[in-house]
Amino acid sequence: MYRKLHSAGIFGIDAYMVEVEADISVGFPQFDIVGLPDAAVKESRDRVRSALKNSGFNFPASKITVNLAPADVKKAGSMYDLPSLLTILLASGQLKTEESLDNSAFIGELALDGTVRPINGMLSMAIEAKANKIKKFYLPEANSYEASVVEGLEIYPVKNVRQLADHLTNKIAIEPVKPPKVKDSQVFLGDFSEVRGQSVAKKALEIAAAGGHNVLMIGPPGSGKSMLAKRLPSILPSMTFEESIETTKIHSVAGLISADTHLITTRPFRSPHHTVSAAGLSGGGIIPKPGEISLAHNGVLFLDEFPEFSRQAMETLRAPIEDGKVTISRASGRLTYPCEFSLVAAMNPCPCGYFGHPKKNCICSQNAVKNYLGKISGPMLDRLDIHVEVAPVEYDDLSGKPTGEKSAEIRKRVEAARLIQTERYKTDGIKSNARLTSGLMQKYCVLTPEADMMLKNAFERMGMSARSYDRILKIARTVADLDKSEKIAVGHIAEAIQFRSFDRKYWNEL
Repeated sequence: MYRKLHSAGIFGIDAYMVEVEADISVGFPQFDIVGLPDAAVKESRDRVRSALKNSGFNFPASKITVNLAPADVKKAGSMYDLPSLLTILLASGQLKTEESLDNSAFIGELALDGTVRPINGMLSMAIEAKANKIKKFYLPEANSYEASVVEGLEIYPVKNVRQLADHLTNKIAIEPVKPPKVKDSQVFLGDFSEVRGQSVAKKALEIAAAGGHNVLMIGPPGSGKSMLAKRLPSILPSMTFEESIETTKIHSVAGLISADTHLITTRPFRSPHHTVSAAGLSGGGIIPKPGEISLAHNGVLFLDEFPEFSRQAMETLRAPIEDGKVTISRASGRLTYPCEFSLVAAMNPCPCGYFGHPKKNCICSQNAVKNYLGKISGPMLDRLDIHVEVAPVEYDDLSGKPTGEKSAEIRKRVEAARLIQTERYKTDGIKSNARLTSGLMQKYCVLTPEADMMLKNAFERMGMSARSYDRILKIARTVADLDKSEKIAVGHIAEAIQFRSFDRKYWNEL
């Protein structure tokens, strides 16, 4: 006997449909799974055999072949357990259904007692199932909330094999999950009003949020660099539905979605330790999983103690910062993950942390300071749009009452600036000033004569690179947008230069 069911597989953050076929024929008892299965798929034989017996069914004493099509695509994971078991039940005649299963899909890992366990990447699979005109999707109960976001697809939460069999034979029906109402329930790590002093650093992060720029903060220990970085998501624009879907897909593939989460609505904040490897940042594995830079997509990637990251890990960031995507090549295939994030790097000015401190003496030798700062390459430094010095906090700032603006107030200005950019670039394929190309800068970064003269003098006096020149123009464009100015004026250029000049204090003096 032969039966076929629909299922799905995952490759990167995208899904593809899989046909699970079972053939039971006369012969020596044998159970084979074919179709380029990996070790986890091959081990499905033992899980399926035990789950069948412990759910009250008989395992056929025949030659059983399960095929996963397309057969030329590598199948990975335990997600084919449930459809494999179901095709065997149907092919052996132990399960008979009145309705056609042609418009249904099945997916899930099996425990030995027949319980259906959750899998990763469910949102992507649900989206792909709908695109292929699947009407009913049977999946693990723990994944049902996540998949229910996809409209027009009936989601059936399955607890165990016995429950699914009773549903398919019209004994006890499984109620489909109702699509949730997507609410903007954002949870932040803190509010900007909690940060004492640091008006320059706050302004730098506001500009960074408004234009999608990357930031380098440098200052002594305890000056508030980490505190500022953790509050950046609270002033970023609220996520669009499309951004939430894309972010949730990435986190789902990485196995970071909890059973009670259906959609990520708060921009991610990722803060890997400085011992993270290059593969940990970019992604890796035999079948590559998303790394930290992809998990920070549409959010913030915070790299504290920046010079302590390995040179290889640091240089891994260069191409993704420019392209907004990372490509990983393996023998199993070539995967591209999106990674448009706001990078915030923080560092001390020297190993002891007090080089240039107004009140404490630095105990590092000039050579030690030079070597410490030299860990950050010129090309990497150029890619960090905004450079801001975070000064030590004064006693009066700490002891007085908080006087800073709340994040919600700053976010209004940021969203207004982003709205200007969205309208301006609606036909150019970009979303923010940070993504401006050279051609678009000539079109949109129009300077007044006075501003042009100021930029020319700064370029010649400071010995800027072409990339630094571009960064200043992009920052100035954002400052002008916050000021709701169509042209870039002297004040806008002056503020942009301020956030590209302090690095000379450290790097050029050594």
